[in-house]
Amino acid sequence: MKGIYLDHAATSPVHPKVVESMIPVLEETYGNPSSVHQFGRQARKILDEARKVIAGSIHANEKEIVFTSGGTEADNLAIIGTARAREQEGKHIITTPIEHHATLHAVEYLEEEGFEVTYLPVDDHGAVRAEDVKKSLRDDTILVSIMMVNNETGVMQPVREVAELLREHSTSFHSDIVQAYGLMEIDVTELAVDLMAVSGHKINGPKGIGFLYVREGTKLESLQYGGEQERKRRAGTENLPAVKGLQTAVELIEGERSQKRKQYKELKETFLHALNEEGVNYSINGAEEYSIESIINVSFPEMNVETMLTNFDLSGIAASSGSACTAGSVEPSHVLSAMYGTGDPRITNSIRFSFGQSNSKEDLIQAAQKISQIVQRLSITGR
Repeated sequence: MKGIYLDHAATSPVHPKVVESMIPVLEETYGNPSSVHQFGRQARKILDEARKVIAGSIHANEKEIVFTSGGTEADNLAIIGTARAREQEGKHIITTPIEHHATLHAVEYLEEEGFEVTYLPVDDHGAVRAEDVKKSLRDDTILVSIMMVNNETGVMQPVREVAELLREHSTSFHSDIVQAYGLMEIDVTELAVDLMAVSGHKINGPKGIGFLYVREGTKLESLQYGGEQERKRRAGTENLPAVKGLQTAVELIEGERSQKRKQYKELKETFLHALNEEGVNYSINGAEEYSIESIINVSFPEMNVETMLTNFDLSGIAASSGSACTAGSVEPSHVLSAMYGTGDPRITNSIRFSFGQSNSKEDLIQAAQKISQIVQRLSITGR
């Protein structure tokens, strides 16, 4: 049975060209980029080239790119590093209840350390409002953290509008752009965001690599102690093969962005049309018109998410109940709970489907047919 992978928002398969680019580095370039001898210089050349390509993808300066082990570390460095660097100026942070756990757990840690956190309200379309950010700003607000695209619903957040209103405030602005990077055009010369977190394995790159964009002049304290790598912002020898793989993944998305958006839009439309053709009872969580093309979150009334995912898996369909970090957990989605309230049935009957380059329209039609059969069977059995 050929599986149908519809969980690309959790992780994506490594592109063959990414693997190909990493092998020579693994086999031949074993020097430490911090060493001054020829082996170190060879490694440094690869590191510098990757940093230049990645910086160029968002129109940043090379000095503004900090390599990390992934999106979680990048979010933690941005949030906790900013709080520690600026706590003498204030201890107030603004964020949303629909952030990825890499952000939420970081701000919860800071709350335990004495920081005050304001969680912005979210409407039932799945978005925060820029005006609520403005209302929540205080003289002692040192950080605002709002993701660009929600990883469970795909709903785009008003990051550009928030960035504009924060131009007149001294607070630092951080955005987790993990689900946006690769599909949305991002230009830091126009977008006034100070810190942005990216993960490599969401763009067909390797796991264990990511980066944090840190606008020049942004106050940030390192969370690791050791060497002086990454301009003293992230100690530890760089993961050179993964950095090379990330560079290749970035080069690929730079040349395919518009094509991918068109492809994923067609896949989403094909999927929904097929569900309609099959007569499946469903509704979409979040405002579809404000959602990124690669993600859709679907509520199946009278169904149970855990039972559905088990049956999906047995039928060869890979999907998710939301964030991959809570996969296997029966806890309701914190994102949908923030949107609809803790008593709403949608928080326990919704599935996230996310598309990738290996998916075809035939995959989505077949998936819809199987889903229809599963829903019908579960409706009859009452399970």
